[in-house]
Amino acid sequence: MKFGIIKERKNPPDRRVIFSPNELTLLKQKYQQVSVKVETSDIRIFEDAQYINLGIDVVDDVSDCDILFGVKEVPIENLIANKSYFFFSHTIKKQPYNRNLLKAVLEKNIDLYDYETIVDAENRRLIGFGRYAGIVGAYNGIRAFGIKFELFKLPKAETLAGKEALISHLKRIVLPPLKFVITGTGKVGNGAKEVLDAIKIKEVSVENYLTKNYTQAVYTQIDVLEYNKRKDGQVLDFTDFYQNPKEYDSDFEKFTKVTDIYITGHFYGNDAPVILTREMLKANDCKIKVVADVSCDVNGPIACTLRSSTIAEPLYGYLPEENIEVDVFHPAAIVVMAVDNLPCELPKDASEGFGEMFLEHVIPAFFNDDKDGILNRAKITEKGKLTERFSYLQDYVDGK
Repeated sequence: MKFGIIKERKNPPDRRVIFSPNELTLLKQKYQQVSVKVETSDIRIFEDAQYINLGIDVVDDVSDCDILFGVKEVPIENLIANKSYFFFSHTIKKQPYNRNLLKAVLEKNIDLYDYETIVDAENRRLIGFGRYAGIVGAYNGIRAFGIKFELFKLPKAETLAGKEALISHLKRIVLPPLKFVITGTGKVGNGAKEVLDAIKIKEVSVENYLTKNYTQAVYTQIDVLEYNKRKDGQVLDFTDFYQNPKEYDSDFEKFTKVTDIYITGHFYGNDAPVILTREMLKANDCKIKVVADVSCDVNGPIACTLRSSTIAEPLYGYLPEENIEVDVFHPAAIVVMAVDNLPCELPKDASEGFGEMFLEHVIPAFFNDDKDGILNRAKITEKGKLTERFSYLQDYVDGK
């Protein structure tokens, strides 16, 4: 079995990689029947020499490898026919901008696996960069507050060495008694929580958060049933929410009245209610000053996310009264941070963490006949056709 690590070719450049040099060394030690090649790259966070020094082949051409691993979408012209690929394809929600990519994958007889589709038997994602998105999102949210109110200046996350450097800079600033709310208790939400815990922001119960004033910064982390309610008033469980999202309305308004900084770490399903509505943002008693929209679903659950922003220009202002983008320093503007590739700002940490998860949860499936069905569930295309699990994408492929 031949594994190939491909060069990232999507713009803007992404410095992450699926396996660090150390992880590939561990892979080769554990599975000696595997050969590994790394395609040379001048943008990767780990230099070619770091792989070469550990005895890993760095080559100009990986077309003799069976399975190719990348991070972002592979440009259509660079897809190699009749191979197996792993990358984030951004197709499973029928994203219009990648329809031609999925068509090309089928036409080139490629077996496509998407990291988002690598799940266990209960449909829980096994790997992802979510933790690092949450870490950077929390940092950027605090940085945005400092910029907006000219209280402190934090360097951009991408200029720092890693997570510990981010936390070190945050510890140097003095925060006013702000209230933070985090939606979501998965990898993204917990990544944000990790940062707030590290800088000793106090976690409080939802009830206390909503009713008490504090002389220090505090936060609460909430899950779907704490910010959604059934239209008929019944109190049911998570399963009901996920099975019947149309039966629910947002109950987030009570948080908008007391929150200064909102960090989004939720998963948003297609039929789920909008969480933060225009009406909430326009209300006279809305206190939100910064929305760090880590989830970044444009035209989705967060009404002020008018567009995704970039690492180069991460912030924009939102004017609730008119539902338009304005300058961050407009006196009535809420600051929005909606960078859609936050883990790119921590490329070393994110790459090492991702590779560690992949080695633990996915690599064994290649050598145990996929006894837990991990690869089978993750496979989107096979032999020029959509697999049964992803047959719902056929009308998307057909342009209907």
